Amino acid sequence: MKRMDPDRLLPVEPNVRSLARALYEPIADLPIISPHGHCDPRWFAQNDRFPDPAQLFVVPDHYVFRMLVSQGVPMDDLGIPYADGTLPDVDPRAIWQRFAANFHLFRGTPSAMWLDHSFEHVFGITERLKAENADAIYDHIDAKLAQEAFRPRALFEQFNIEVLATTESALDDLKWHKHINESGWSGRVVTTYRPDSVVDPDFEGFAQNLVTFGELTGEDTSTWSGYLNAHRQRRAFFKAHGATASDHGHPTARTEDFPAAEAAALFEKIRTGAHTADEADAFRGQMLTEMARMSLDDGLVLQIHPGSMRNHSATVFASHGRDKGFDIPSHTQYVKALKPMLDAVGMEPALTIILFTLDETSYSRELAPLAGVYPALRLGPPWWFHDSYEGIKRFREMTTETCGFYNTVGFNDDTRAFCSIPARHDVARRSDCAYLANLVATGRLGLADAHEVAYDLTYRLAKQAYRL
Repeated sequence: MKRMDPDRLLPVEPNVRSLARALYEPIADLPIISPHGHCDPRWFAQNDRFPDPAQLFVVPDHYVFRMLVSQGVPMDDLGIPYADGTLPDVDPRAIWQRFAANFHLFRGTPSAMWLDHSFEHVFGITERLKAENADAIYDHIDAKLAQEAFRPRALFEQFNIEVLATTESALDDLKWHKHINESGWSGRVVTTYRPDSVVDPDFEGFAQNLVTFGELTGEDTSTWSGYLNAHRQRRAFFKAHGATASDHGHPTARTEDFPAAEAAALFEKIRTGAHTADEADAFRGQMLTEMARMSLDDGLVLQIHPGSMRNHSATVFASHGRDKGFDIPSHTQYVKALKPMLDAVGMEPALTIILFTLDETSYSRELAPLAGVYPALRLGPPWWFHDSYEGIKRFREMTTETCGFYNTVGFNDDTRAFCSIPARHDVARRSDCAYLANLVATGRLGLADAHEVAYDLTYRLAKQAYRL
C-alpha cells in the first residue's frame, strides 16, 4: 500500500487540482537535469555500494542532522565527520536508531517529504519510520544496498538523471571525474569550478592555497597577472572535465571593478595578509567581476550564492569544519552591490550570471527587476531553506510578474543527499504545476501555454541556462 498522497502539493480546490494534475502528468517522468549540487563524484567513479543506511540518509545530509542537533543530539552520535576527516567511533545502526526515534521532528518539513519519497519510491518502504521498526527498516535498506541495482551508477540510471553537476575546489585534481570519463559508463557527471579557497581571504589556509594554486598552474600567483592567469588555466582544466559553470559562495553580493593598478595593489594587500575586513570583501567583489569577464572568454556560466553567514557556530566549525548545517541566511543587498559588475558586463547577451538568494525580501524589490532587464542575469531557483513547496510558491509569486519565467533557470537540487534528488525535483515539478494551474484558472495563462511552461521549467530552461 502506498503511503504518499498522489495529489500531494496540488491545489485543494477540485477544478484547479484537476488542471494541476493535467499539467503535472506529462512532465512527471521527464529526465532530471541537476546542474548544481554537491554529490561526491567518487560514488560514480568507484561505484562501490553505499556503506549503510546511516551513511546514505543521515551523515551527508545537513538538512537532516541539523534538525537532530537542534534537539540536543550530539553531532558525534550522528557520525558527522570531524574537521580533519576522521569519523566518530559510533555504530551506524545506533545512528539510525537515533534518527528513527526522532523522526517525528521532521513533521511538516520538506525533509519529511523528501525522506518519505526516498523510502517509498527507492526502497519500497511504506511504514512510517519510528524507534520500534528502526532495526527492521535498517536491515531492509542495508540488504537492498548490497544489490547491484542499488549501486550509485544503477541508482543514477533508475532516477532518470540525464546530467548531474558536482562542485569541486579550484585546487581539486578532478581524478574522480577523470575516472568517470574514462570508465566507459554512459552516465553524465560534470564538475563545477568553485574557487572560494583561492578567492576568499577569510578561507582557512588562504595564503598556502595561493602557493598551491601557483604550483598547480606554473603561474606566479604572487603577482596579480599571474594569479588571474592561474584562474584561466584552472577554468580550462575544469572545462576539459565537463564543467559548464563556476560557483561562488560569498558573504555578500558586493562587486567591484577597479582599474588594473588599483586591483593589483589590493591583491598585494590580500596576498600578504595586510588587508582590512572591508578590503577582503572588496577583493571578493573584484573577483566576481573578473570571473564574469573570464566567462565571456570561456563560456562558463557564473553562479553567485551570496548572503549566507557560513559556519555560524565557531565551536562546530573548529570541531567539524565547513558545511555542517550552521550556514545562516542574512540580509543581502543586490541593487547597489551588483552595479559595478553589471556596468562592466551586464548588457552582454553571451554571458549568463545566475543569482541566488537566501533573503526572500529581495525577490520582488531587487532580484526580479534586475533579472527582468539585464540580458546577462538569470534568477536561480529557491535555495537552502526555501527549496520547498512554500518557498517555490513565494518565489514564483514574487518574481513572475516582473521577470517572467524565462529569466529564471528551472530547478536545481543543490544536495549532498543522493536519494533525495528525485524527491526534490518532484516537489519542484508539483509546486510549479500548482502555480501554473492557478494562473490558468484565473485567466492569466492559457492551458496550452501552461503545458509549455511546465516543460520548460522542468527540463529546457536548466539545460539552456547551464549550456548542457
